[in-house]
Amino acid sequence: MWQAADKMRSNMDAAEYKHVVLGLIFLKYISDAFKEVYEKLKKEPDSDPEDIDEYKSRTIFWVPKNARWDYLQKNAKQPEIGKIIDDAMDKIEKENPSLRGVLPKNYGRPQLNKQRLGELIDLIGTIGLGDKENRSKDILGRVYEYFLGQFADAEGKKGGQFYTPRSIVELLVEMIEPYKGRIFDPCCGSGGMFVQSEKFVKAHEGKIGDISVYGQESNPTTWRLCKMNMAIRKIDANIKEGDSFHDDQHKDLKADFILANPPFNDSDWNGQIIEEDVRWKYGVPPKGNANFAWIQHFIHHLSPTGITGFVLANGSMSSNTSNEGTIRKNIIEADLIDCMVALPPQLFYNTQIPACLWFISRDKKNHKFKDRRNKILFIDARNLGEMFDRSHKQLTKEDIKKIAETYHSWRGENTKVYEDVQGFCKNADLKEIEKNNFILTPGRYVGFVEEEEDPEEFQEKMKRLTSELSKQMQESKKLDEEIKKNLKSIGFKVWIWIKVLKKSLQNFFKILI
Repeated sequence: MWQAADKMRSNMDAAEYKHVVLGLIFLKYISDAFKEVYEKLKKEPDSDPEDIDEYKSRTIFWVPKNARWDYLQKNAKQPEIGKIIDDAMDKIEKENPSLRGVLPKNYGRPQLNKQRLGELIDLIGTIGLGDKENRSKDILGRVYEYFLGQFADAEGKKGGQFYTPRSIVELLVEMIEPYKGRIFDPCCGSGGMFVQSEKFVKAHEGKIGDISVYGQESNPTTWRLCKMNMAIRKIDANIKEGDSFHDDQHKDLKADFILANPPFNDSDWNGQIIEEDVRWKYGVPPKGNANFAWIQHFIHHLSPTGITGFVLANGSMSSNTSNEGTIRKNIIEADLIDCMVALPPQLFYNTQIPACLWFISRDKKNHKFKDRRNKILFIDARNLGEMFDRSHKQLTKEDIKKIAETYHSWRGENTKVYEDVQGFCKNADLKEIEKNNFILTPGRYVGFVEEEEDPEEFQEKMKRLTSELSKQMQESKKLDEEIKKNLKSIGFKVWIWIKVLKKSLQNFFKILI
């Protein structure tokens, strides 16, 4: 489906096209769910399928007649199909207050190819999304999440503004285990942290009603994506639009869990306007980098027993410029940091900057786990992960399990006894961290993996490689003679001077290396 939809994109910018596609996918979903209830009501003698209250009582969005998918598909080939979709979106918003200001309504613009738009409607129309069977399989959620990832890849750097790679989200959620309480993401993008938290609760047989979701997103179009994503999943979320630094929409919130992937090294956050802010308890963040503004924003919004896990650029672990070293030192001495994880490269769509995970806990004394005061767990996961395309890595299920179980055993959560592993994990006390100038790079503490010596003796290895080189040189000579013979048979007499020895030696050194 993605390949077909992307082909229809033609020359349209991916950032623009994503709203075209995802808006239609959402419309198909709510129309499918509506139609399923509509058909049931038609068969009930005392029910009116056009009664809006019948749908509200079932928490199904009401879809007006001229906004239903069947009507759109009938008109897919009409030149005015863009206006028909805009009108449909407008009618749905008016009848469903929770969707007001959320749905895209710019399908009628002249720049949008109406023939391609009609083809896209036909394509999406072939897939069931909102009926009971497909809802149980989470077809829409999977399609929506996959498309978000593909658009993030297509947009490159901009893609990271709305999408955090799934394996990173899974790792964060597995580590802090948001079973019950208030979950907050003040830079929530399209809502991936909330979706994974819901999946985690379901997977561990918890109750969805035991978590409450709060978020904020500064980009209006990304905020709409998040609202649609929450509606698709039926997650009752309080998602606000606005800048978390300058217009904190959840000022009084104290969250049990904070999950976030803020923009890396943001230099355009206007920190000079809020230098006296109450959130800067551990030091005023530099105007040219928001990393430690985000960290202190998260700490400020934690409950007395809350925990946060978030992604930041590696520089946050070691930078000493513009007061950052002092702020990090103050946070360490306040004994708030629980765990640091160095991530593998190439995990992100939007940046090649190396990244890490921070885990900060308000209550390290116990709070369900063992006393971890004056200790920090360091995990170096840089050698984990696998390539899933030519330029991107992902953490495997086994990688996620390994990292999460290490953290859980360290804090006394499971039966497995924690042990330091050379080159992977280290339980360090604050005195050791002070000796390292309060730098939090895991590699400083875990050490290096001892490499096994090559069991093959040098003389044997050279003998084997020399034999292989001789065979390659003979094969190269045969190929040269074959080429000359073939050219001669079609009337060409060509002298081919190929530097056989040079090529063979090149191959030899490749093998040797």
